[in-house]
Amino acid sequence: MYKTIDAFMETVISKNPGQDEFHQAVREVVESIWEHLQDNPQYLHTKILDRLIEPERVIMFRVPWRDDQGMVQVNRGYRVEFNSAIGPYKGGLRFHPSVSLSILKFLGFEQIFKNSLTTLPMGGGKGGSDFDPKGKSENEVMSFCQSFMTELNRHIGPVTDVPAGDIGVGGREIGYMFGQYKRIRNEFTGVLTGKGLNWGGSLIRPEATGYGCVYFAQKMLQTKGDSFKGKTVAVSGSGNVAQYTTEKVIELGGKVVTLSDSSGSIYDSEGIDSEKLQWVMDLKNVRRGRMKEYTEKFGGEYWDGKRPWGAKCDVALPSATQNEINKEDAETLVKNGCICVAEGANMPSDPDAIDVFLGNKILFGPGKAANAGGVAVSGLEMSQNSILMSWSREEVDEKLKNIMSSIHDACEKHGKDGDFINYVKGANIAGFIKIADAMMDQGVV
Repeated sequence: MYKTIDAFMETVISKNPGQDEFHQAVREVVESIWEHLQDNPQYLHTKILDRLIEPERVIMFRVPWRDDQGMVQVNRGYRVEFNSAIGPYKGGLRFHPSVSLSILKFLGFEQIFKNSLTTLPMGGGKGGSDFDPKGKSENEVMSFCQSFMTELNRHIGPVTDVPAGDIGVGGREIGYMFGQYKRIRNEFTGVLTGKGLNWGGSLIRPEATGYGCVYFAQKMLQTKGDSFKGKTVAVSGSGNVAQYTTEKVIELGGKVVTLSDSSGSIYDSEGIDSEKLQWVMDLKNVRRGRMKEYTEKFGGEYWDGKRPWGAKCDVALPSATQNEINKEDAETLVKNGCICVAEGANMPSDPDAIDVFLGNKILFGPGKAANAGGVAVSGLEMSQNSILMSWSREEVDEKLKNIMSSIHDACEKHGKDGDFINYVKGANIAGFIKIADAMMDQGVV
C-alpha cells in the first residue's frame, strides 16, 4: 500500500524509466483520484491502480518496406493493448517521427478513461509507428501501410482490438491497411474505424473530435449562462481536429482568429470565416501546404515559430499535439481574458499550465473528456458495422451531442466543488469508477 502519491509515482518511474509522457499522464490521474481511493479502500486492497497502469499487452515489431527508388526502409511499429475490462481495445494509430513507447503508453492510458466516459463498451489501446507520411508518394505510403498491417493483423479483430486513425493516419492510410487486412484474413469485418463511407465508414467521423470538443465547451459555458455566440476563439493546429473545431465554432456564432502548424501560427483579427476555412482545408488536405500561405492570401499576421496563445481570446481550443501549452502560455491566456479552455488534442496542456487554469478557476475541459467525440463516433461506427446498417448524418450528430452531454454531466457530478467544477478531477473519477468496478467483477486477471 502506498502512503503518498510520490511514493506511488516512484514505483511507476522506476518500472518505466525515461517514459516522461507516460509518467505525466499517470500522475495527473492519480492526483485526481487519490482521495477517492482512500475513501474506497477496496480498490487499494485489490491493487486496481497497480494493475491499471500496466498494459495488458505491448506489441512492438519491425516494419520493412521499399521506397520509390527500390531501397529498403525499416520503421518500428507498436500496439499497446492497455485495458479490456469494459470492451475490445479501442484507440488510434499514429504515424509520426515522434512516436515512441512512452508517447503511446500515455495515449493508451488516457484512452482507457476517455473510452469509459463515452458510456460505450470500449477498452483502451493505442498504436502506431515512427514512419512519417509527409513527403512520401502514394505508392510509398501504401507499401508501408501494407507491411505494417501484415504484422498488426495477428493482434487485432472486431471483438479484440479495433484501431482507428490519429495523427498521420487518415482515410487514405486506413484504406490501405483495411485492404491488406482483408487480403490476409479473407474477411470483411469492422476491424478498423475511420473507413470510407462507401465501405463501412460512418458519417460525422472526420468531424467528430472537433465537433465533440465544441459541444463539450458549449456545455461548460452553459454552466455560466454563456455560449459561443460573440466569443473570440483561439484554435491551434490546422489538421482534421482544428478544421472541424473551427467549422462548429463558426456555426455556433463564435469567431476563430488563429490556426497553426509546426512552423508557426496565423492571427486573423477579422476571423476565419467559412470561405477562408475551405481554403485552409484545401491547403492542408489536398496541397499539403503550410499555414504561412494563409497570410499571403488573406492578410493577417504570421507568427513564425510561435504558438497562438498570445492572441487575445475568450475561449482557447488547443487542437494540435501534447504539451503545446506551458505555464507561461496559460498565464498569458488568463491575463488576456480567456474564460474557457477545452482540449481538442491529447494532453496539450502541461501540468503547470493546468495548475494555472484550475488556480484561476476558469472552465478547463481535459482531453480525455473534451476530445472523446472522435472515439465516441468510432464506437458508433463499430455499432453500425455490427448490425450491417448506416445511420444518417443527423442521427450520428445527435448521438454525438448526447454522448458529449453525458460526459459533461459525469464530470460535473464528480468534480463539482461549490460553484466551481474541476473537470479534471470529475473526468478521472468518473472514468476510473467504471473501469475499476469492471476489473473487480472479473477477478485478478
